[in-house]
Amino acid sequence: MLFNSIDFAIFLPVVLTLYWVVSKNLVSRNVLILVSSYFFYGWWDWRFLILIAISSLVDYSVGLKMHKTDNSKTRKRLLFVSLFVNLGFLVYFKYTNFFIETFVDAFTLFGREMEISTLNIILPVGISFYTFQTLSYTIDIYRKQLEPTKNALAFFAFVSFFPQLVAGPIERASHLLPQFFKIYKFNYERVKSGLLLIAFGLFKKMVIADRAAVVVNQVYNNPEAYQGIDVVLATVLFAFQIYCDFSGYSDIAIGTARTMGFDLMKNFDSPYFSKSITEFWRRWHISLSTWFRDYVYIPLGGSRKGKYKTYFNLFLVFLLSGLWHGAAINFVIWGAVHGLIIVLEKATYKNRKKVYAKLGLDKKQFSNNLFFSIVTFIIVCFAWIFFRADTFINAKLLIKNIFVNNYVSVVSDSIYNLGLEKTHMIPLFVFIVLLLVFEIIHSRKNVLSFFNKQSIIFRWLFYIIIVFTIMLYGVYGDDDTSQFIYFQF
Repeated sequence: MLFNSIDFAIFLPVVLTLYWVVSKNLVSRNVLILVSSYFFYGWWDWRFLILIAISSLVDYSVGLKMHKTDNSKTRKRLLFVSLFVNLGFLVYFKYTNFFIETFVDAFTLFGREMEISTLNIILPVGISFYTFQTLSYTIDIYRKQLEPTKNALAFFAFVSFFPQLVAGPIERASHLLPQFFKIYKFNYERVKSGLLLIAFGLFKKMVIADRAAVVVNQVYNNPEAYQGIDVVLATVLFAFQIYCDFSGYSDIAIGTARTMGFDLMKNFDSPYFSKSITEFWRRWHISLSTWFRDYVYIPLGGSRKGKYKTYFNLFLVFLLSGLWHGAAINFVIWGAVHGLIIVLEKATYKNRKKVYAKLGLDKKQFSNNLFFSIVTFIIVCFAWIFFRADTFINAKLLIKNIFVNNYVSVVSDSIYNLGLEKTHMIPLFVFIVLLLVFEIIHSRKNVLSFFNKQSIIFRWLFYIIIVFTIMLYGVYGDDDTSQFIYFQF
């Protein structure tokens, strides 16, 4: 079930009404959450509910048994069971065909043809997200950082919580699970802020991301047909498409949870204002980057075993992050680009600081911050080419075509021949600029607090404008344009 669908527009009010009717009874409330979450996920394919149920049952049982013993070998075996089941499902459904194709390609390099066909495997929606979420539970218990719950109902509801089930944020058990034991009273201001966040998420998704997707698909699905400014424009628009698509989903998820009294972690923090790739990853997909930091980077040794080991750990983490995003060489290269630049930033940090001081660039001046933000954005956009291109060959072709000189067309009408007419392209650019202005203002002042201080006429006028903007400029339909990008991860 998509957040931007009629189905969800019916589903959510019904669930919220029932939720607040039974909210004072903890058992009834959690039963409703569990049933609603399974219904929400099963709307795509009910068969994959079995995977969530098995993962939940295994980790619930492992957590209890692990807590009852201090035997290190037994605890490691139990942790292995959790890792084997959860990562086993993930590897089979997401990476089996990737490994088969890689194996065949490796033999082809040595002049031998292997006749091995890939398997007809359907990737369960959101498996990467709920797998990492439930693994945080057993790993934290193994580290003795978390007490296991004896309440199976609350745990199953935690794993399948529908607002963030299929695309995050990836919540830690230590943060989200205790909230299933709290009784929430209906709070008008909290529900209102949740609904506003849902509306803002729908605006980013339907008005910006889905509109930009028309141009991006036009160019990236036909890489041999477009050059120069066309490729640049499509790449920049993809940067905003994926940001508004994913952050829009996160806003809707956080807003939906908030209307139920739950608090989900912030997943994005104006990432395109970052002044380095290192800062970018502190602002982009925060729940994933902190997950890899806590459960991969630090266990590998983090920065405790010398600078070269630190560089290796950082690079490896980003390779794994790339592979997590997709089972293809393009995603690995995307992760490697980010990992390599972060290693370079860390290795040259002290020398760059000295150079900046000599040139006066260490002062926090607007022009300097703008320059570094633009450079960072260009690097991020370059890496997005590998992320979005269907194949590595197409990515190379697109990069090559960027340097074909047709930039004079930027002042002509040819850029309006990329799937969007001028009447749609110009509003898209306007909405992107408005979004950036909003994020600049919000970084300095709490917009919601300011908004709540305004008159009721102003506030309702704003509500009406948002609704009509989504209705007039939003993209509707069940095709690839309207699908959330991160559902496939």
